[in-house]
This record gives sequence, structure tokens and C-alpha cells, in this order.
Amino acid sequence: MMSTKAFTLVSAVERELLMGDKERVSIECVECCGRNLYVGTSDCFICHFLLEEKTLPAGTATFTATKQLHRHLGFKKPVSELRAASALNRLLVLCDNSITLVNMLSLEPVPSGARIKGAMALALNENPVNGDPFCVEVCIISVKRRTIQVFMVYEDRVQIVREVSTPEQPLAVAVDGHFLCLALTTQYIILNYNTGVSQDLFPYCSEEKRPIVKRIGRQEFLLAGPGGLGMFATVAGISQRAPVHWSENVIGAAICFPYVIALDDEFITVHSMLDQQQKQTLPFKEGHILQDFEGRVIVATSKGVYILVPLPLEKQIQDLLASRRVEEALVLAKGARRNIPKEKFQVMYRRILQQAGFIQFAQLQFLEAKELFRSGQLDVRELISLYPFLLPTSSSFTRSHPPLHEYADLNQLTQGDQEKMAKCKRFLMSYLNEVRSTEVANGYKEDIDTALLKLYAEADHDSLLDLLVTENSCLLIDSAAWLEKHKKYFALGLLYHYNNQDAAAVELWVNIVNGAIHDLTRADLYEYVVDFLTYSSNQELVWKYADWVLQKSEEVGVQVFTKRPLDEQQKNSFNPDDVLTCLQKYPKALVKYLEHLVTDRGLQREEYHTHLAVLYLDEVLQHKPGASGRGAEVTETQAKLRRLLQKSDLYRVHFLIERVQRAGLPMESAILHGKLEEHEKALHILVHELKDFSAAEDYCLWRSEGRDPPYRQRLFHTLLAIYLSPGPSAPELAVAAVDLLNHHATEFDATQVLQLLPGTWSVQLLCPFLTGAMRDSIHTRRTTQVALGLAKSENLIYKYDKMKLKGSSIRLSDKKLCQVCQNPFCEPVFVRYPNGGLVHTHCATSRHTNPSSPSPGART
Repeated sequence: MMSTKAFTLVSAVERELLMGDKERVSIECVECCGRNLYVGTSDCFICHFLLEEKTLPAGTATFTATKQLHRHLGFKKPVSELRAASALNRLLVLCDNSITLVNMLSLEPVPSGARIKGAMALALNENPVNGDPFCVEVCIISVKRRTIQVFMVYEDRVQIVREVSTPEQPLAVAVDGHFLCLALTTQYIILNYNTGVSQDLFPYCSEEKRPIVKRIGRQEFLLAGPGGLGMFATVAGISQRAPVHWSENVIGAAICFPYVIALDDEFITVHSMLDQQQKQTLPFKEGHILQDFEGRVIVATSKGVYILVPLPLEKQIQDLLASRRVEEALVLAKGARRNIPKEKFQVMYRRILQQAGFIQFAQLQFLEAKELFRSGQLDVRELISLYPFLLPTSSSFTRSHPPLHEYADLNQLTQGDQEKMAKCKRFLMSYLNEVRSTEVANGYKEDIDTALLKLYAEADHDSLLDLLVTENSCLLIDSAAWLEKHKKYFALGLLYHYNNQDAAAVELWVNIVNGAIHDLTRADLYEYVVDFLTYSSNQELVWKYADWVLQKSEEVGVQVFTKRPLDEQQKNSFNPDDVLTCLQKYPKALVKYLEHLVTDRGLQREEYHTHLAVLYLDEVLQHKPGASGRGAEVTETQAKLRRLLQKSDLYRVHFLIERVQRAGLPMESAILHGKLEEHEKALHILVHELKDFSAAEDYCLWRSEGRDPPYRQRLFHTLLAIYLSPGPSAPELAVAAVDLLNHHATEFDATQVLQLLPGTWSVQLLCPFLTGAMRDSIHTRRTTQVALGLAKSENLIYKYDKMKLKGSSIRLSDKKLCQVCQNPFCEPVFVRYPNGGLVHTHCATSRHTNPSSPSPGART
């Protein structure tokens, strides 16, 4: 059991004030209504006191009772029970089995003498079924055996409304609406006196213990059960709360939410209705009365009256939090909801959740702390402020007052334990990362993001870069100083870039690459800078560092010009001539850039194409075998040169051909001769100098691409003539000629070829050629016949249409009007359109010469 100070016991009426020197007189019953306290004594007196409550500076309450008057009821027996009916200004007094109505102030019996006789005990219905505000419903245990009676009590009269029989003799009763909760001789039951339906609850033995039946709320009762249990029961006969454990010999019970208070021979015990735990024990001997009146709990001995003053719930909760009893504090706070106005409760409960969160945080219970911080809508800066130097210097935050915790900072909380401190920092990183994009961060995103950056930098966390390359609110001045302190220069550059200070960012990164400052965040920082400049729209910045990136690597550095975004290239933001001037000192970069202009962007400028061809040629010459030859490189560059010479039509052919011929590059010479339409020279080089017959055939195909068939035929005939020309290589060329004919039979005029061929060649040798030629000839003849037939058919259709037109008669009169000029015909000469319209001959002529004139028909 964990103790809680929930109540303080304060004396209300001292014995001397109550009884003077009457030693034998004892207190039998009490009633409290507002400030009015009534005491019934064993000598049949009723005493009336006024209670004055005062709160001392220490927060405790004291009571002063002022006696108003006392009156003897005229009986010789003790006053058994007192019940106030404030709406009627009446006090119901049970004495000698009779209930008398007396005035609450004068204590005089009502003039009518109205009373209820034959009553052993009484209970007021606090949930009356009668809607009359000027009457009170009273339920009594009648002196008749096994009988309950229900009365309506008015100011000066009483009226019985129901009499109910019970299975056993009732010993105690409580009432709510139509429901009676009864303690019988051997069991508790619920009885609906309107319908007569009863519900057994549980057994008990009245001979062993005193029954307790108490209404604690709408349709709910508290009962003294077996085994020292305080049992809760509803009118439906079920229990919605777990029982409380009190002593076996409980005398009385009371409710002061959220507590159940029990009285026995020696103690007053306090139990929570929320978690059923015993919270407080107060020594109290000789007590025999315990009752609650509208939230005020009164206990009495036979000689004195005392009040159990509850500590304010907030004070109780704060005491629990101070004892690190978080769960109990939260349970008590939730239970207080019903007794506190909604808005006040929400403010109080949020603060309690926040306090509880810091308690769990201090115990390194981070999951629990996070949930409490979220539920309590904690201003996250309260948490950040525990960590030294994390909040920006410009932050206007001040901690909550009164404070939510007792810690100055993280060092005090962890008592310098570095491992605990590291765990706390990891938690804050995780928590800030979660809340930075939620409503929790509204209004102070700068504080959160700046703190998060500082934590990441200090811990060398990978998420630092992720934070800086996405949307963030890190304050530049604080963040920059912190990153510099922890030597996070690459991240500092990202921070500068996010704040539109690209020049500072690039300068920092260049210094890292150059080794002026040390930061190993990115091994590929040079490539990163190149990429950054490539996508930068700041031309001045690009030009400033162009030489630096090119000096590091021409092939990579040139990308700042060649890989710029397409929209920038279309705007031509970097003038190619300016770039070429810059690249004159960097030959490899120059070639790459010219390739970009010619191949990628397809710029149609002669100087770019010629310049690129010259650079290719220079490199080919530089690496020619016998110079410093590197075979693979030469082959690749030469292939690029040949591709450019073949595909481009913009370079200066005459300028290049001289250099190529001087350099002794036959293949390139052949290509350039081809560009000049000097096919015989080109083919002569390929056949006689290079002896590359395949290249000669490819040449014919290349140069005739997109040209008409006769042009291609002339090229192939020229190549065949060269093959058939006499010379020392005649046998080798003859074989090439046969292969040419057999592979490209359709490209030749068979008649001309047969006249050129030597008579010694066999038909079998030329079989593929002859077969192909015959097929082509037959195909050509047949397609020509088809075309001729179609033309004849179309002509026949036109003739038919013409005959139809001529066969129909046309009626012409001076009333007919020309459809063009709208004048009548003066002579029988006219033009008729297919739609039947007639026009003058001169109008038809002028229409054909003037396209804007009206068109009465499609054709004449």
C-alpha cells in the first residue's frame, strides 16, 4: 500500500460546547445541511450549530461551530436519526419509532403535528420519482414484520403511497427512484417497489457483522460484503467497479469522490474508487458515526464531532507526482474530471500529463514520456531547454511557471552520467524528428529544427544531411556556428545553399577539396561540386569556378557546360563561343564540349563541325603508329572522325581534304572525295590503295542513301568499271566484281553489265546475278503492266463521265443568269460545271485566274 494524504481530520464541535458537564450524554446521530449542523443526543435533545470554515495560510482548513439553540423532543429515548429536507425547511427526526417534522431553524414541531409512526429506520430518496418540488419521498423500515413503507412528506403533512412486503426482515435500506437496496437478515437484494420485482445480490450474516447499505450515485449502491469487501452494485444487480478491501468490522462508510471512506473500531481508512487501493489510514478510536453530506464527510464519537477535510485534488496529484507515483496521479487526475469544470480540467490535466512526462523522462522511460508529452500537448521547447545550448540565442522561450520539473538542465538530471546523457539526446533526436512536421511544431519550427541540427551534428548522425537538403527552418547564424564548431563543413555548405548563399557554399566545398579544411563527409565532393555548378543558375558562380573544376579534371569539369538542364540550353544562357574561348587551354574538355554542341545539341554551325573534325584529326595524327601509338585510343578517335565526316554536311571539305591527304589517311580522303561528289577518286582509293572491297560497297550505299535509283546505279557501275579495269590486281579485282554483282544484282542495269563482262566468264559464275537481274526485270515489267492497266481503267472512267455529261441537254434562255456575274446570257456560248451551274466563258476564265472568286463547281 502506498500512502496518500487525501484527508485531514479536523474537530468541528468540542464536547464542552455540545454537552457541558453532562458526562452520561452521548452523540447518537448527526445531520449537516450547508452551514447547519444538527446533533441528536442520547437524552433526546437536538442541538443546532452554525459552521464557519476558515483556511489557514498553510492551506489547512479549520471549523468554528456556533451553537444556535437546542430543544428537547419530549421523549425519554435517544434521537435515532436526523434527516434535513431543506426544500421544505424541515428536519425529519426519528425517535422512539416515530418520525417527527420540526422546523430547521426553530426546531419546533410543525403545528399540524404530522408524523410517521412505527418506523425503525428511514432513508430519503435523492432521486425522487414524484416531480413535486415541495415534497420529499421517504422510505422507512416499518415496525411491522418484513415491511417497507414509502411516504410523501410535505411541510405539514405526510402521505403513505406504497407498502411493500419483503422476504425477510429488513435491517437497512437505501433508495434510488423506484429501487430499494435492502439488507435483509441473510442477504442483500434490489427491490423495485413499483413492479415488485426483486434481484438477489449476495448473502451475508447479520449476526456476525453490521450491514451497510449506502446510495453512492444514480442507480448505484455501496454494500458491506463478506470477507471484508466493500461491494458496489447497480439496480440491475451487477457490479461495474472492483470491490475495495476494508476491515471485517466496518461500522460505517461514506463517499467523497474518488474515495470510499470506511470507519471501524480504531481507524478511518481511505480507499480509491479508481484503482481500489487503500490510500490513507487515520487513527480514530471510539468512532461510531460516519456520514457524507453533499461532499462533506463527518465522523463522530459519542462525545465529539469531526470533519474529514479533503486536500484539493490538485494538491493530492502533485504530492503523488512528487513521490514519482505517476500512474496513481494520472488515475486520480482522470477521476477528477466529473468534479471540475471542463475547461479548467483540460488545462489542469494537460499540465499533469506534462509533469508526469518529465518524471518518466528523468527515469529514462522514454516511450512512456513521449506518449505523455504528446497527450499533454507539451511545448516541445520545455524539453529542448533541458539540453544546454540547443535553443537558438534568438529564441523568446521561457519555461513554464510554476515549473513542470525540478531540473536545471540535462547535466543535473543525469548527474553527469555520459551514457544516460547520450540516451537522452538520442530520445530528443527521435522525438523532434517525429513532431517537427506536426501541429506540435506550429509557431516554433525554427527552435525545433535548429535544435535537431545541433543534435545531429554533435552525434555525427547521418540524418544531418537529410535535414539540410529538405525543407527546414534552421536558423542560419546559430546553425552555422554550431556546424563549424563540430567541423561539419560540407553540411555547412548545404545550410548556406538552403539560405540562398551559393557562393559561400561552393567556396567552402572547394576549400575542402583543396585540403584547406578537413571534412570526410563525402569522398566524391569534387564530383558533387561539378554537379552543383551544372544545375546552378548563377552564371557568375559557374564562370568563377570553371577553371578550378577543369584543372582538377577536364573530362569531369566540362560537365558544368555539357550537362546543363535542357531549359537552360534552349535559352542558350551560356554562349558557346564564350565557353569555347574558356576551354582553349583544356584540349580534352574542348573536344567534349564540341561533341556536345555538334552531336547532342545538333547545332548547325560550320565552324563547330570543322573545329571538331580538326581536333579529331590532330589526335589521330598524334597517335599514329610510329608516333606514340596507343592502338585502342587511335581506333576510337579515328572512328569518331570518320563518323563525323560521313554524317555532317557542314564542315569545310576542301580545308580538311588537303590536311588529310598530307597526313596519309586514305579512308578519310575517300570520305571527303565522296562529299565532293568525286566518286571515282574515292572508289579508286578504297579499291587500289586500301584494297577494302567491303568498304567500297559500303561507300556506294552511303553516298546513295536518300538519292534516286539512277544515282545509286551510277555509283555501282562506277565501282564495277574500276574492278574490271586492267591492271596487276586484275584477278583479285575480278573476284570482287563477281561478288559485287552477285550481292547487289538489283542495283545494276543488266544490259550494260553484260556488255562490260569478259566473254570468258561462265554463266554459272554469274548465276546469282543473272537470276536476280531476271527477277528484277520481270518484276519491273509486271509492275509497269499493272500501272498501265490502272491508268487505262482510270481513263475509261473519265471517258464515261465525259460521255454522260455530253449526253444530257442544256436549256439556255435570256432569262438564265450567270452564276458568277449574275447577268443574262446574250449568246449561246457558255461553260457548264458538274453541279449544273452555267457561267459566261469570260467569267470562267477570270475565275481561274482569280482564286478568290466564287466557285460554282469542282471542275469544268
